[in-house]
Amino acid sequence: MSAIAVIPARYNSTRFPGKPLTDIGGQSMLQRVYHQTQKAKNIQRIIIATDDNRIQEHASSFGAEVMMTSDRHPSGTDRIAEVISKLNELYDIVVNVQGDEPFINPSQIDALVDLFSNVNVDIATMVKPLSGIQEYENPNVVKAVMADNGKVLYFSRSNIPYFRKGYNDQTFSSVTGYKHLGMYAYRSSVLSKLAKLAPSSLEQAEQLEQLRWLQNGFSISACITHEETIAIDTPDDLQRAVMFLKQR
Repeated sequence: MSAIAVIPARYNSTRFPGKPLTDIGGQSMLQRVYHQTQKAKNIQRIIIATDDNRIQEHASSFGAEVMMTSDRHPSGTDRIAEVISKLNELYDIVVNVQGDEPFINPSQIDALVDLFSNVNVDIATMVKPLSGIQEYENPNVVKAVMADNGKVLYFSRSNIPYFRKGYNDQTFSSVTGYKHLGMYAYRSSVLSKLAKLAPSSLEQAEQLEQLRWLQNGFSISACITHEETIAIDTPDDLQRAVMFLKQR
């Protein structure tokens, strides 16, 4: 299988404008994401997708391949689909590498690609076991429930599964709950179909794009990891990342 990684990078983030260019220990966040992705063994090509000239110039300065895309894309998936549609070379698998994960583990990227050795996998993502009740009750943590075959049944910001008789540390640990990590990979043929879907009612209710795919009948298979890196959404997250780098 051939696989390409696309890193969507926007400058005008609502909560943290210009974050792809922010410095983390002498390198920009975008540069760190790119270098980590380069270490993945299953990736043959990497493209940074942006709609901003500042990001284009910066990415080119450290030798990355960059593609300018429309500034009207509502999601990273749509931006990635535009990139793939413009390529002359075909790839079996497309990996969406989040541009705000400067310490992403290359082995996780490889694990996502490996899931596609199963011909029944359309879309792949990653989950990790919930760390405890605090994560379970946090609406900012997206939860996932899974079938025994590894396919995701549903994603929600609500408490799923719901404990009808109540729960405590003991009952919670008896049921494996998962936290969704925002990493995706798609078959190229499936990605082109996803980009044509209109927003769905479940997606709009939970503000989770992946529910659009499930509601339209696509299956999402999950890879389980026990490692979670730091995603940078706010300036406070940046301080956590700097401290993580110093400790490491």
